[in-house]
Amino acid sequence: MAISDYIPVIGLEIHSELLTTSKVFCTCSAEFGGEKNTRCCPVCSGLPGTLPVINRRAVEFAIKAGYALNCGINKFSVWDRKNYFYPDLPKAYQISELNLPICLAGEVPIEYEENGEKKSKVIRINHIHLEEDAGKLVHDDLNGVSLCDYNRCGVPLVEIVTEPDMRSPEEARTLVETIALLLQYAGVSDCKMEEGSIRADVNISLMRKDATEFGTRAEIKNVNSLKSIYRTIEYEIKRQAQILDRGGTIVQETRRFDANKGETKSMRTKEDAHDYKYFPDPDIKQVNLRDEDLERLRAELPEMPRERTAKYIGFGIPEKEAKIIVSDKVISDFFEEALKVYNEPKSLVNFINGEILRRINLGEIDKTNTKYTAAEVAKLVQMADTEKVSKNDAKEIFREMAEKGGDPETIAKDRGMLIVTDTGKVLEVIEQVIASNEKAVGQYVGGDVKVFGFLMGQCSKALRGAATPKVIKEELEKKLAALK
Repeated sequence: MAISDYIPVIGLEIHSELLTTSKVFCTCSAEFGGEKNTRCCPVCSGLPGTLPVINRRAVEFAIKAGYALNCGINKFSVWDRKNYFYPDLPKAYQISELNLPICLAGEVPIEYEENGEKKSKVIRINHIHLEEDAGKLVHDDLNGVSLCDYNRCGVPLVEIVTEPDMRSPEEARTLVETIALLLQYAGVSDCKMEEGSIRADVNISLMRKDATEFGTRAEIKNVNSLKSIYRTIEYEIKRQAQILDRGGTIVQETRRFDANKGETKSMRTKEDAHDYKYFPDPDIKQVNLRDEDLERLRAELPEMPRERTAKYIGFGIPEKEAKIIVSDKVISDFFEEALKVYNEPKSLVNFINGEILRRINLGEIDKTNTKYTAAEVAKLVQMADTEKVSKNDAKEIFREMAEKGGDPETIAKDRGMLIVTDTGKVLEVIEQVIASNEKAVGQYVGGDVKVFGFLMGQCSKALRGAATPKVIKEELEKKLAALK
């Protein structure tokens, strides 16, 4: 059978670390990095006799994540111990939530393009639960050893469990991208895949088009980039289809994705919930939420991506341009700040998308650590709009702002780019250009209007900084008209 004769059935378990200052059950720093095994204590290291204490902020962030994904909030949730042995889990159990998770039944609309066709779909969220992260294994292939770094142990994370609603790699990739953006806007996670603060377990099975039940699924653990999510699903569809075509059966198992080879490899037989021997954690009290707490947390959420996109389109910004701005919260926040200084949305969007994002994509600018402010960029765009500097010079001024910092007007003055219209000088230069270019002037007077650009260029070159192109053009046209 061809691959097209099978229907992929895809569900995701998306793990996203929360932006709390400290860990979920102790006061150790939750910041990424640090010298190995320096951000851990007896509690997160699992030493006997220690007692965990819940981080209130982590609970609040999990609730905000739920609201961002249109979930209902469970006012009563209980902590459970998920028991399994693995070297990166020093307690030999993970504190999580099983039967009473904090968020229930949400949905996330996605928009994507597949085979040249624009599509949209709503992906259901089964639930979101709060749990602690495990440590990290550091593999030394040269010496054949694996070491444990427990800095990440106890960092709070939410696990977002979807329904098996996706049918293609692009849908899954888009969902992760969309959820990451929603969590960033909600202010609960930075979603930096390169730092492991968001990653996904991919569950995938195949069913024949005439089947009524899903096939046996494989779970691919800890896929940590959008590209790898796409490649993982592509590979699994081919692998499972080939097995089924040969008359074989799919084994329910846990696999991992090898990004170098572009293939998945078996790790172990897939566990079910009963294999973890869940039971309520006796050391941590249940979470009880009041209506006033939930109302406050919902009210604290900022404008979300869809709301901002609609607002920007209302400003007259084309939908495509608006979505580019909104697709990066840092850039969107920058735009919002610039608007407070110069309320010309179209001009600001054109400069941000055309100049700032271009330099960011080239690696010339780190968007999170800039030498310029939104207010300074707004001032520069206003200077260009009001012809205090030319559009091209505005780009050069911004380059200096990006590299060294500085006020745009001061830079323009220092570099002789500030346009101050001197009508007397304009007329004087125009007369000099006309006298020096009799042949071109004669051609223009004789009806060859193409040479006007040459004459205009000569005037502009001589008048750099003394007048705007508009003024030069108007005065030159007057002088030439008088010669006809």
